[in-house]
Amino acid sequence: MNSFAPAEKRPDIILLMATLILVTVGTVMIYSSSSIMAMEKFRDGQYFLKKQIFFVFLGMGIMVFLTKISYRKLRKLAYAGIVISVFLLCLLFVPGIGVKAGGATRWLNTGIFSFQVTEMVKIAMVLFLAHFLSKKTQHLREFSQGILIPLSITLVIVIPILLEPDFGTSVIIAIILMLMLYLSGTRLLHLAALAAAFAPAAVWLIVHKSYRWQRLISFLDPWKDPRNTGFQIIQSLLSFGSGGTFGVGIGDGMQKLFYLPEPHTDFILAIIAEESGFIGVGVIIFLFTLFVLRGFIISLKAPDLFGTLLAAGLTMIIALEAFINIAGVMGLIPLKGLALPFLSYGGTSLIMSLAAVGILMNISSYQT
Repeated sequence: MNSFAPAEKRPDIILLMATLILVTVGTVMIYSSSSIMAMEKFRDGQYFLKKQIFFVFLGMGIMVFLTKISYRKLRKLAYAGIVISVFLLCLLFVPGIGVKAGGATRWLNTGIFSFQVTEMVKIAMVLFLAHFLSKKTQHLREFSQGILIPLSITLVIVIPILLEPDFGTSVIIAIILMLMLYLSGTRLLHLAALAAAFAPAAVWLIVHKSYRWQRLISFLDPWKDPRNTGFQIIQSLLSFGSGGTFGVGIGDGMQKLFYLPEPHTDFILAIIAEESGFIGVGVIIFLFTLFVLRGFIISLKAPDLFGTLLAAGLTMIIALEAFINIAGVMGLIPLKGLALPFLSYGGTSLIMSLAAVGILMNISSYQT
C-alpha cells in the first residue's frame, strides 16, 4: 500500500470547524468595532466589513485549492519562496513602493492593492526549513551543515525585517527556527548555544530602541503615563473590565467610540471582551487552543518528516501570533502590533492564515 495515499480524502474536520467559527466571529466583530469609524472616515459604515468579506472569500478559495494540492508538491517552491521573500523585503525600502504606517514600513504598494510582506515570508520560511531539514537528516547533528545553513538563511530574512522595523515577527521566526530544528533531531547542545546567542541579541534590540524600552516600562506600570505610553493597554483593560461575565451586548460597546486605538485590528479581542464578556473571550481562547492541538496532532501523524515539520511550523505561526496578541491586550506581556489570526481586520493576514489551514488540512488527509 502507498503510505502517501489519502485516507478516504478526510481532512481534519475539527481544525476546519475551529477555523470557520473564528473567521465568522471575526467578520461580525470587525463590523461591530469599525462601523462608526468607517462612517466617520469613509461615509460608509460597512466599508471595512465589505473589504473583509472579500478577503474571506479569497482566502477560502486559496484554502480549498491548497487542500486539494499534495503538500509534497510544495517542496518545489522552497527555494523560490526564499528568493522572492528577500526580493520583496528589499522592495519595502524603495521610496514609493514601501508603505510606512505606525512608524514601520511593512506594506508593499502595487498601485492596485497593498499587502504585508512578512505574512507571506513566515510561510515561506517554514516551507524552506521543512524542506531543507527533512533533506539533511544525516547532517543535522553537525553544526556546520545542520544548523549553520538554515541559521544563515534565517538571518538573511530577519535582518531586513528588523530594519522595517518589526521586532515581533523576527522573534516569531527565530522561535519557529528553534522548534523545527528540535523536531528534526538537532542536538540539544547546539540549540542551547543558539538560545544563548539569541537572548543577549534580543535584549540589545529592546534596549537599543527607546520606543521598545518605553513599551516594556508601560507594560510594567501603564498608569505611570496614562495619556501616552500606557494609554492603549489602559483602554484595553477598561474594555475587559466593562464586559464582565456576559458582556454589554454585540454592537453596544463604548471603547470603539474612538477610545481604544485600532479596535478592529490589534485590539479586536478587547472589543470582544467588552461586548461578549468573559464567556466570549473564553470561547475564542478555547477555539485557538483546539486549533493548535489539532495542528500538532496533524504534525505527529504526518507520513514523513517534511509533513511533520511543515505542519508544526504552520501551526506555530498561528499559535505564537494568537498568544502574543491575546496576552498583549490582556496586559500579560508588552504590547506588540500583531494581528489576531482569523479575527483581526486585514487581508494579507487572513489570506495567509487560511492558506496555512489549507496546507494543514491537506497533510491531515494522508495516512501515517
